Amino acid sequence: MKKKILRIFIPIALLFLITESLHTFVPESDKTNSSILKVHIIDVGQGDAILIESDNQYMLIDAGEKGMSNIVIDYLEETGVNELDYVIATHPHSDHIGGLADVIDYYHVDKIIMPDVVHTSKTFENLLDTISENELKITKPIIGNEYTIGEATFVIIAPNSSYYDALNNYSVGIKLIYKENSFIFAGDAEKESEYEMLECGIDLDADVLKLSHHGSTTSSSQRFLDAVTPSIAIVSAGIDNQYGHPHAEILQAIKERKITLYRTDKEGTIILKADGENIVAVTSRQRE
Repeated sequence: MKKKILRIFIPIALLFLITESLHTFVPESDKTNSSILKVHIIDVGQGDAILIESDNQYMLIDAGEKGMSNIVIDYLEETGVNELDYVIATHPHSDHIGGLADVIDYYHVDKIIMPDVVHTSKTFENLLDTISENELKITKPIIGNEYTIGEATFVIIAPNSSYYDALNNYSVGIKLIYKENSFIFAGDAEKESEYEMLECGIDLDADVLKLSHHGSTTSSSQRFLDAVTPSIAIVSAGIDNQYGHPHAEILQAIKERKITLYRTDKEGTIILKADGENIVAVTSRQRE
């Protein structure tokens, strides 16, 4: 049975000053950092940047374009991040990894997970150089491998093959689990990778799905949506972006399934708070 979802809109200036005035909407367990999981979908325009925190441990998935690195670092600073336990670079496209080199230079990173694929772009080469300079070892994603972050765990669900025509399909996918709450993040994984995830033997049912490839029709296939059965879907995309993301067909599929949709292009940064049973959503702005 899907969990109860609470939806709150609050100005960006108050995102880090949530007070007891919100106690009516926030579960009792939100009063201590150790008793909730927070997922921050950071508004980086046309790109992805997701911060996950549990029991004062932190994981960053992507960091938008290079020009967004200061926004990401400032956000992490305001959130209280001192070091990153995990960094996941989902795949080598610049709207996902562009800002990561600056983040890695700024923070101590314990583990970085990247797919086994190379790219000839300067952005990708710069990231590899930064990883080397900081004496980090790249961990390749292996299906079924599980990791712990605070009181939560996550398991690798993609990529399932060693070769793809589309770079998007190399995207690292994870299922994040905190008690009875679960989330799926899979970068820009397209339908080919989604179909492989369906066959990998890992239960994909989740409360929250970050729609891959910014809500493009290349992803979020009917079969995948029906397997995940999310209560909440997230789109990370830029305002009036040139790609038309999210695409109308995907929005219709979400509507037909009565899934609550949040979009960074409409609502700014989105914070999901999970107490193990309920999920609370806080957004930085409300747009018509």
